Amino acid sequence: MKRLLWLFPILSAFSAHADGLAPSGGGAGHPGGLTSFAPLLVIMVLFYFLLIRPQQKQAKEQKLMLEAVKKGDRVLTQGGIYGTVVSVKGKVLEVKISDEVKVLMARSAVSQVVQGDPAAETPEIVSN
Repeated sequence: MKRLLWLFPILSAFSAHADGLAPSGGGAGHPGGLTSFAPLLVIMVLFYFLLIRPQQKQAKEQKLMLEAVKKGDRVLTQGGIYGTVVSVKGKVLEVKISDEVKVLMARSAVSQVVQGDPAAETPEIVSN
């Protein structure tokens, strides 16, 4: 939202300029209706490129990642649990989260495929 704050002064100046050009009578041959819709069109185009398009791209990447999950992948679930995929059965994954614990989970519950050991990457907390 902070990225859009610079947009409002520009649009208000554009709108004030368009209001000054638009005839009040709306006679024939005057593009008054078109200039009043120009700021609205600019806002719609900006919303598409700043909000909708990146979100669609991210959803597409997430879908491709979920379809590519295979046996042996290390995954992080949406609940924050790390595990290794033991088997894939359609929309259900069997994930090993410790030596003796395997759980069945929906494929859509995987938030990301991770590389390496996540426990090795986090520094240990030393309390006094």
